[in-house]
Amino acid sequence: MSETTAGHKIVHIDDVEPNRRRGGDLRVLLSPKTVGSTTGFMGVTLLEPGDFVAEHYHPYSDEYMYVAKGTIVARLDGEDIEMRAGQGVLAPKFTRHRVENVGTEPAEIVFHLCPLAPRPELGHVDTEERSGES
Repeated sequence: MSETTAGHKIVHIDDVEPNRRRGGDLRVLLSPKTVGSTTGFMGVTLLEPGDFVAEHYHPYSDEYMYVAKGTIVARLDGEDIEMRAGQGVLAPKFTRHRVENVGTEPAEIVFHLCPLAPRPELGHVDTEERSGES
């Protein structure tokens, strides 16, 4: 449940709708829409074993990713990097990237993007489609 303390809004993961368009379960917790941020946004990607977020890039933003749980492969510009809980990686703007849970347990990735794109629809450019989707 969201709550406000001394003028600061706290957003719980269950308070935001999942975005499954690129795969996985992406939850943007702190954003212009949820807390009025002006320079970036932060969220969590939840991936079941074998699930992935399709390749894309950000023309305006760097994306910082921290693996909080599980084992993933982050593909950055075609290079596969195996990562486990406690590790982070940066996908600079224009870097094609994709993440996949290669472990046997659910994975959780905390992500932060900044700066913001001029408009939300300009923030992501998809370079891979999820199979079975158009």
